[in-house]
Amino acid sequence: MQYIVLDMEWNQPWPGSPSSRKVLPVQIRGEIIQIGAVRVTEDQQVADEFQIMIKPKYYRHLNRRVSKLTGIKESRLKEEGVPFPQAMEQFRQWCGDDIVFLTWGFDDIGILRENLQLYGLQTSWTEKWYNAQMIFNAQTDGSTAQKALKTAMEMSGIEATRQAHDALGDAYHTALICAKLDLKRGAAEYDQALKSHENGFHGAELPGCICRQVFYDFADKRAALSAMAGEENKCPVCEGKMLGSRWFAQPGHRYMDLATCPEHGKFLIRVRMSEQPNGLIRVSRLTYEATSEAAEAYARRAEKADPEDQRTTRRRRRRKAAVENVKE
Repeated sequence: MQYIVLDMEWNQPWPGSPSSRKVLPVQIRGEIIQIGAVRVTEDQQVADEFQIMIKPKYYRHLNRRVSKLTGIKESRLKEEGVPFPQAMEQFRQWCGDDIVFLTWGFDDIGILRENLQLYGLQTSWTEKWYNAQMIFNAQTDGSTAQKALKTAMEMSGIEATRQAHDALGDAYHTALICAKLDLKRGAAEYDQALKSHENGFHGAELPGCICRQVFYDFADKRAALSAMAGEENKCPVCEGKMLGSRWFAQPGHRYMDLATCPEHGKFLIRVRMSEQPNGLIRVSRLTYEATSEAAEAYARRAEKADPEDQRTTRRRRRRKAAVENVKE
């Protein structure tokens, strides 16, 4: 058995563009434009490499954000890119048999399968795979947070020698990290690592967290926040009903609220929402002490009126000034 460390770059249509309105046979999150892969042998030696550019068929105009991030230009795709089925034939031949894919994150295999399905190609050869992030976390700091590749490299004492956000460059650096891990043990313990991740917050925690929970299957954001402020808003001490104050939005689909238990006082609630494979909403909920850094962040945010409040205040001031001018 050999490990294939895989990384890809994909193009996405600009929102509102004609490409974004295309109805495709299979829904895809992005069309693959570059594949990079590095082989790691069973005894964990970094071996040969594979790279190929793919000429997009459906999203032909390169999203300028994708181009800026990856450094890939449309001209390069036209000159070097090959059709996706041809690229897959070459990639599968290079991979060989009895392989396991390793990726840095959960997206790459899903994107690959979507693109294979779009062209009516088999996906069964992609079934064996692991997210190397989970193995890395389990064998280093035990964190459930997703780490950037750069962070993991720094923790592993690996210096960057390849370009970042290049499929082969990222695959090579990931392979160097994987070579330092116990991959066989990581595979054996993967289910537990994955469970720890699913029960985690998927992000950095601030000091003072005293309770973490995960909730599933909400229809939308409104339903999720309603539950978090209602039937699921329980005191971490007595599990009694808590009263919320006001949700404030934060980056990354996060929200925070200061809740109060009549008996045990105030607690800061932070939630993060993510979409499940079935389209429903999953909520990670963290509860903090009232004296924590998270609660202090809420207090600072509460001191600032939101834009609508500011507009209302300005309108009231203008009306007051107008009335006073009329009186004069």
